Amino acid sequence: MSQESPLIGVVTVSDRASRGEYDDLSGPAIEEALRAYLATPCSFERVIVPDEVPEIAAAVRGFAERGAALVCTTGGTGPSPRDVTPEAMDTVLEKELAGFGELMRRASLDQGVPTAILSRQTAGIVGKTLVVNMPGKPGSIRVCLDAIFPAVPYCIELAEGPYLEGNPDVVEVFRPK
Repeated sequence: MSQESPLIGVVTVSDRASRGEYDDLSGPAIEEALRAYLATPCSFERVIVPDEVPEIAAAVRGFAERGAALVCTTGGTGPSPRDVTPEAMDTVLEKELAGFGELMRRASLDQGVPTAILSRQTAGIVGKTLVVNMPGKPGSIRVCLDAIFPAVPYCIELAEGPYLEGNPDVVEVFRPK
């Protein structure tokens, strides 16, 4: 295993943010949360792409080819015609891990967000990289990550990615004894 810090990619999917019409708030929210959750030093890279299947797929595939441990996408998971992140994932995921999406929707519903049932977020594996799709609303990032993160490091380990240690002051990571 390389001595370099594990790479974590963050892909914001947004037509308007990709054109510079507004600031990306969700991508930085993902990075901030993951920096708090992780005790392992990691390097983070963020990209912004439009709501286009080829661009989303290329960004995710690019991070996986570079050996990223984790790629989190934000945006493009709703029911509108321009929301195509799940369709992009259909072209790149080798294994889908639907339980991540189920748990994120449940956590949002528990927070009193009835429209959580409209979100099509999911997760899966590309090579040795875990890819997690999250909603684009900045306020939903921590709700979703709080719900799923305890399983993230072990999932990455099972996919033969790097060993990531959680920050026990912030989150309890699950690993079987």
